[in-house]
Amino acid sequence: MHILILGGTAEARALAGLLHGEARVTSSLAGRVASPRLPAGEVRIGGFGGAEGLAEWLREHAVDAVIDATHPFAERISFNAAGAAATAHVPLLALRRPGWVPVAGDDWHEVPSLDDAARALDGLGDRVFLTTGRMGLAAFAACPQWFLVRSVDAPEAPMPARAEILLDRGPFALDGERELLRRHRIDVLVTKDSGGAATAPKLRAAREAGIPVVLVRRPPVPPDVPVATTPAEAAGWALRGSAS
Repeated sequence: MHILILGGTAEARALAGLLHGEARVTSSLAGRVASPRLPAGEVRIGGFGGAEGLAEWLREHAVDAVIDATHPFAERISFNAAGAAATAHVPLLALRRPGWVPVAGDDWHEVPSLDDAARALDGLGDRVFLTTGRMGLAAFAACPQWFLVRSVDAPEAPMPARAEILLDRGPFALDGERELLRRHRIDVLVTKDSGGAATAPKLRAAREAGIPVVLVRRPPVPPDVPVATTPAEAAGWALRGSAS
């Protein structure tokens, strides 16, 4: 049995580990990170050429099932996967980590896009901890605030004029996030609703410090695609023959 896993998320790597040895597993990574953490099994890096190219790849490589374990903000590949799976008549499952949920004490300002996040900063703070990754920084290029920009790889222009770059990769510990906010005198956090535990401590640190959070909501996902919320659930679906 040949299973294609889309995505280089922690959940995708865990899923590949569960399936490796039980089936032939190929993980497809987008190639946006210079030194990705590689999963068990076979790995390919780069795009497919849209839904049509992915459908052709599924047929050529005799793929029996596809699991979309991409980042919650990887909108295009999720729709391409849905179209390709339908064209190639291959079962598709989405492995989606649950989004974050506010608790008492949180001061969240939810917005639909990075552009809206930039506009929402007015009046919230002057020293911004920006954790939306290296893509999309152009949305903040005209902002007058000072930014601490954290990303795995170095971002490229355009980006905020007043910025310090912090290259780091999660998971992040709560004590470290507390110290980061204190040391850089952060008074507002901007992040995406990525969900999961690896980067959630910054939300608790912001709550404890009374810092507002501008949270970019997730983009829409393809309808009518079955969803699993854990790697174990997704592995069970695949090993049952993807029929349930």
